[in-house]
Amino acid sequence: MSKLDNKKFMVCCANGAGSSLMMKMTLQKVLNKHKIKPASLHHCALSEGKSAAGQYDIVFCARNFAGMFKDAEKKGTVVLGLKNIMSPGEMEKALMEKGLID
Repeated sequence: MSKLDNKKFMVCCANGAGSSLMMKMTLQKVLNKHKIKPASLHHCALSEGKSAAGQYDIVFCARNFAGMFKDAEKKGTVVLGLKNIMSPGEMEKALMEKGLID
């Protein structure tokens, strides 16, 4: 069983349309590779994400938006800002650097 099983994930992009959906699919590939079974995997616009982030365990977003989630981080949410939001390798590396996957 993984540390990330039954965790709630959220991915955010500026508008919550195309890129966050693709980001969600990329994250799903990373989770599948590591046999992680999330409780939920949600994609949304940054505006929704800022207010909802505290309800999630892990949030992925573009690096330039990561600072907008300080309140959620204070509540224990792990916020991972990415340079390339479509890169499974970068997502995997970010999770590894936080000690969430091996």
